[in-house]
Amino acid sequence: MTSRERVLMAINHKEPDKVPVDCGAMRSTGIMGVAYNNLKKYLKIKDGETKIYDMVQQLAIPEQWYLDRYQIDAVDLARVFADDPNDWVEWKLPDGSDALIPAWLPIEKRGNSWVCINEEGTVIAEMPESSFYFDQKYWPLMGKHKDNFDDLEKDLNSQMWGYMTDPLWKNAGKPDFYKKLREKAKKLYEETEYAIMIGFGGNLFETGQFLYRTDEFLMNLITEKRQMEKLLDKMTEIYLSRLEPLLEAIDPYVQIIQMGDDLGMQTGPMLSPELYKEMFYPRHKKIYQFVKDHSNLYVFLHSCGSVYNFIPYLIDAGVDILNPVQISATKMEPERLKREFGNDIVFWGGGVDTQHTLFSKSPDDVRNETKKNTEIFMKNGGFIFNQVHNILAEIPPENIIAMYETVNSIKY
Repeated sequence: MTSRERVLMAINHKEPDKVPVDCGAMRSTGIMGVAYNNLKKYLKIKDGETKIYDMVQQLAIPEQWYLDRYQIDAVDLARVFADDPNDWVEWKLPDGSDALIPAWLPIEKRGNSWVCINEEGTVIAEMPESSFYFDQKYWPLMGKHKDNFDDLEKDLNSQMWGYMTDPLWKNAGKPDFYKKLREKAKKLYEETEYAIMIGFGGNLFETGQFLYRTDEFLMNLITEKRQMEKLLDKMTEIYLSRLEPLLEAIDPYVQIIQMGDDLGMQTGPMLSPELYKEMFYPRHKKIYQFVKDHSNLYVFLHSCGSVYNFIPYLIDAGVDILNPVQISATKMEPERLKREFGNDIVFWGGGVDTQHTLFSKSPDDVRNETKKNTEIFMKNGGFIFNQVHNILAEIPPENIIAMYETVNSIKY
């Protein structure tokens, strides 16, 4: 059975030969550059290059040795846009180890921090020397009470997540973008057996926070509801206009499209289910159903935290796959999720708790939790193994190895 067949069988709630495994098929299932270099050092692997394709989260592109060694079944289409040596420059990661970072991003050192500066000279993101991540420093709509969002596309591209984009989307403005996208998707599809995912986003609740800052956007949802409805409608319109040529270019070579909208915190939802149903659910449904009406792709939603209360709405909106399955959050226990929603949605993640077990427990603890969670989620398919969110910088190589060895030893 090929990796692609294995993933598709699991998505269709059937049991493949073994549990499908992911690392790096999207930007919340990967491994940070520091952890990646530590793992290579531990394994005495000296060849290859550590390419940081997500500067905000400092994520490395898993090389072929990693995909082979840990039996990875799914990949991000963006990896095939990272092959031009001119797109990369040498850099030092926070621990002093070597890496390559995107040459197209204007990163420079100011004092004790690294900063990303846009064309207007505005610092949009900053990473102190002691940190492993870039933090957002510029919110294009903060303090502005707009009633017209005709120039929203510019604002979307100027906030941190829109500006510090990946190797695929950095090419989006070029005239031949969709032609090259189709060519590269076709090549990856025909020359490998991986399931292929493309990152899209389509964030509504999160993007409002990226534009206004979290505190201001949350208040605006209550005090400026009419303006926020206009904002969300314009966002939806922009996303649909981007989706149409994208889907035409990648179908049938890409199987999964990644959406995102963090709706939960550790202890519960970030907003009430009632507010979600009123403001976000109809627009999410419009976006996700557009994908289903115009392609054969599966809809993958990344939504952190305790999202238990939203899952019925997400299923109805058209979400096929949920990630990261934050099992340490309230009401997100594997048994509960599989029992209540296992027939209707695929769990991509939740294999082991990254915050606690993978981060600070022993390899035996990692093995035990990986085995326990996998055996719960894998029944009747509907599960692709991944740790909860990205493998953090300080996670020991021994724990990474224990995780993969355990899940790959489990058969149906």
